[in-house]
This record gives sequence, structure tokens and C-alpha cells, in this order.
Amino acid sequence: MFTGIVEELGEVVAVEELEEASRFRLRGPVVTEDAKHGDSIAVNGVCLTVVETGDGEFTADVMQETLDRSSLGALTKGSRVNLERPMALGGRLGGHLVQGHVDGTGEILSRTPSEHWEIVKVALPANLSRYVVEKGSITVDGVSLTVVEAAADWFTISLIPTTLGLTTLGIKQPGDPVNLEVDVLAKYVERLIGADRKAAE
Repeated sequence: MFTGIVEELGEVVAVEELEEASRFRLRGPVVTEDAKHGDSIAVNGVCLTVVETGDGEFTADVMQETLDRSSLGALTKGSRVNLERPMALGGRLGGHLVQGHVDGTGEILSRTPSEHWEIVKVALPANLSRYVVEKGSITVDGVSLTVVEAAADWFTISLIPTTLGLTTLGIKQPGDPVNLEVDVLAKYVERLIGADRKAAE
């Protein structure tokens, strides 16, 4: 479980193409300082399992399912990535509950800068639209954010200078893909209400 508060802006060191999978080597001195084999680290919001660590880097194997459902397949050597370790029980929950299970991908549509923040408009897949509401939470490339506006096929987020400077959202451009994870509580509520309706029929 994660919080969507990015700890470090990391970098892809190498990508090895395997049969129906890829092996990524990533640099992240902060997130690897206490990481060991089998631990989880979120990469652009995708929960990956650490295979090896050393010298401030870690390796993770990414299966085809993950490559198909996220934007990780577009990463190349030198790509910058958002990194976060799992939350520790008893610690502060700075963002919202994030599983690291990407629900789909969106696309940066536009960026509108202002003096103290920047509004970013993101395309929203039709199957996720019902889970995104104004003032609700959403995770974009692993960053916990509040939705400013929500339409049927897009939403906007407001990014403060800290987010722009410390995450990949500061360098993403219109046309770039982003990983999206909606609030898991909304999905559970929908499922429970649906089950109650079926039982009542």
C-alpha cells in the first residue's frame, strides 16, 4: 500500500526486453537505502517487486500484463520516473490509499501555467469516468492529487511548484501517456451496491 507521495525522482538505467516481459534497472538512492529482494517500490504508480539492489539502483521484472495496462512499456534508458516505497504502518498518510495497481492510462491534453501553480488537463478513459469526481482523489503516475474538474472524458489537476519540481509531472508534455489509479474505495462501494441490488431482485 502506498500514499501517492513521491519520495524521489529516479531514472531508468537500462531496459532488457525478455519474452513477454521486460527487466528494468532503475536508479533511486533514497528508495533503495533500505530495500531488499522481494520488497515493493512504486514506479510511476505501478507496484513492482525488487529483484536485486546495489549502488543506489534496483532491478524489477515487469510482466506483459503490466506493460499492456500501464505506460511502463514506453520507458527507455534515461527516462525519469516517480519512485515511492510502501507506507509503513503507524506512519502518516500524506496522500490517499494507493495500491499501485494501475486502472488504465490517460494522456496529457494541455498545460496552463499561472504564477503559483499549473493546471493540467488529462484524458480519461470511458471505463474510469464514473470513479472520478470533483475534489476527489486520483493517482497520476503515482502522484496523489485532487481533481479540480471532472468531465466524461477528461479531468484537470492543479500542480504546485513542489509537485512540478519533484515529480515527472513537471516535465510531461501534451501527448505523453500517464498511469491512472482511481480511488479503490469508490470501486468497492460500487461493487457492494451492485451486489445488494442483485440480492434484492
